[in-house]
Amino acid sequence: MLEALAARAWQVEFPVGRRGAGDGAAALVDRLLVRVARGHGALDIALGECLAAMAAGDRALRLGYAGLGDYAREVLGVEARTALAMARLARELAERPLLQAAVRSGEVSPRLAQALLPLARGEAEARWVARAAQMTVREAEAVVKQEGLEGGVPEEGWERVELRAAADIRAKVEEAMDLAGRLLGPTAPRWQRLEAICQEYLGAHAAPPDREGEGPGGGAGEELMDALMAALGEETGRWKALDKAEAVEAPPGVDGGDVLRIDRRLRELAGMRDRWDDLVGHLGLVVQALGLWKRLGFASFGHYCAERLGMAERTVAQRVWLERKLHELPELRGAMRDGRVSYEKARLVAGVAGPRDVGGWIAIAERSTCVELRRKVEAGEVAQMCAREKVSILVPRRIAGLFDEACRAVMRQEGQWMAPGECLGRLCDHFIVEWESILEGRNTPQRRAIERDRGFCQVPGCSRAAVHAHHVVWRSRGGSDEPENLVSLCAGHHLHGIHAGYIRVSGRAPDQLRWEVAAS
Repeated sequence: MLEALAARAWQVEFPVGRRGAGDGAAALVDRLLVRVARGHGALDIALGECLAAMAAGDRALRLGYAGLGDYAREVLGVEARTALAMARLARELAERPLLQAAVRSGEVSPRLAQALLPLARGEAEARWVARAAQMTVREAEAVVKQEGLEGGVPEEGWERVELRAAADIRAKVEEAMDLAGRLLGPTAPRWQRLEAICQEYLGAHAAPPDREGEGPGGGAGEELMDALMAALGEETGRWKALDKAEAVEAPPGVDGGDVLRIDRRLRELAGMRDRWDDLVGHLGLVVQALGLWKRLGFASFGHYCAERLGMAERTVAQRVWLERKLHELPELRGAMRDGRVSYEKARLVAGVAGPRDVGGWIAIAERSTCVELRRKVEAGEVAQMCAREKVSILVPRRIAGLFDEACRAVMRQEGQWMAPGECLGRLCDHFIVEWESILEGRNTPQRRAIERDRGFCQVPGCSRAAVHAHHVVWRSRGGSDEPENLVSLCAGHHLHGIHAGYIRVSGRAPDQLRWEVAAS
């Protein structure tokens, strides 16, 4: 099925005619994308079942990973948050056998099943599964809200806070960011650190109230979009006129057993999923760029993803974004198809590389874990910001609103209008004054080792913060507190990985360590 779909999908070239596409072309692309989405969703179900099995007990740790998210990102090339969501859905479906069977057979999409989880419980499960064939995702979410039941966490939009800042302000920003990292932990992303900086200022200085209609969130626009989606949802007959793709049954997962057997099956499924991802990105780009979802009667691209494809908008949009970048960076596409760079690594490289330096970034990606690559990308982004004399941080929409509120509080305190860059400088000044002295502590060998390792666990592929300094040669065996005998570890890898015998480390810190995993 994949081979047949791929052969037809790649005949649809991008960019296609920019003046528009006829209804026939829209229906053709839609038909292909819906079939691809069904196959992709079927694989996600099988992957989720295997990931749930891998998450049980200490299986991931036996392979050298402190958690399921790190294992999925480094071994499978699947984003940690996505992998955890897949495993969570698989566990929820295991408690609802009728809904699970409908999802596995392809009759109910994973996206609709997620919406139905709060409703399909106990004796009510059979009734909701029977209704699912005639329901939209929006209708299911509306019933959950009406019943006052706990539903899934809605997807949050993201936007970029970008502003001009002089060199002295950029230096303050990085000092405050480093300080926030000491407070929140080195794994805290920059948007969380910005949140802490804004909250600290707002805790001491109130912002003026929003003027009517100018508050963050765009409530009026969201209400109009909700109304439009609801109106179109009442006319689902127009969607029934579209070609109804046949259901795709999920491939078999694995019913527990040996950790290496689960690992092998996960690698097989993830390899298949990579090829489906390629098609989702390619066809999704055509649908989005030409606005074909409008021709098909949907209120937005996200509306089309949820109701027609049975996929979350974020999932499709992420693949569409990468597909756009791959058109600009064909060398990166080649590295993905050759298996030299995973999907997750390609996503990181695409965010920072250009045509001139993509080869260098691919080389870095090939010899780095995903976690190491992400940290190098973040360092590269900071360097680019300094060169452009800008501060740029990708943040959840609510944090963008929080930053606006904090800027208004700064201007109220100063009694004058100020540029956003100047406001950020004031926010960072306040944060540094409040926290610098509090975070000063004892200068022990263990603390020096953790600072040398930038606060990160040093086990390859681990994304967690270091909380312990481990003696490579144990003190009980004559090991010293010298820096070369101390390595920074998270609690999981230290207490359960090394001391349980799953992982061994030898050599000299920080650059001459050798790691061994017992299960490999």
